Amino acid sequence: MKITVKWKIVLVSATVFVAGFLKTSVAQQKFDKAAFYNVMSSGDMASIDNELNIVEDASLNNKEGYEGALVMKKAGFPANAHKKLKLFKEGRIKLESALLADNENTEFHFLRLAVEENAPKIVKYHADIEKDKLFVQKNFKNLSPAVQHAILDYCKKSKVLRAEDLSAH
Repeated sequence: MKITVKWKIVLVSATVFVAGFLKTSVAQQKFDKAAFYNVMSSGDMASIDNELNIVEDASLNNKEGYEGALVMKKAGFPANAHKKLKLFKEGRIKLESALLADNENTEFHFLRLAVEENAPKIVKYHADIEKDKLFVQKNFKNLSPAVQHAILDYCKKSKVLRAEDLSAH
């Protein structure tokens, strides 16, 4: 059977379209908060990059908060101090923009708290620790089970946030 050039072009175009559609659909389906928080606590650069791609491709409201937290986490990897600072600032802008857009988002307050608590003193990103701690404590019960689980896991290594304080509010 002889396939004309015209049909080859149609076939290739259809294949590319379907592949692009499937990639987008899979990426949108893949965002999972439990997986996101596993990556945030893992410290694995490849996992962070992969999760960043998933978040960027996902159709989430206010996804800049998740992107910002991942980019700031990623800032800990480069050996070059200038690159570290550049990534950290980029992530901070995204997370702070997300908080400005939705200041009642407890999850983003938690992400900022986790970053602030672990940020090097030189970046001067520690001003909202107490405010974020109180906000998370106050609203903990309203969070999804996946986020509550992530916060309880974080409490095990946090010097600021304690699990027993979460149930008291």
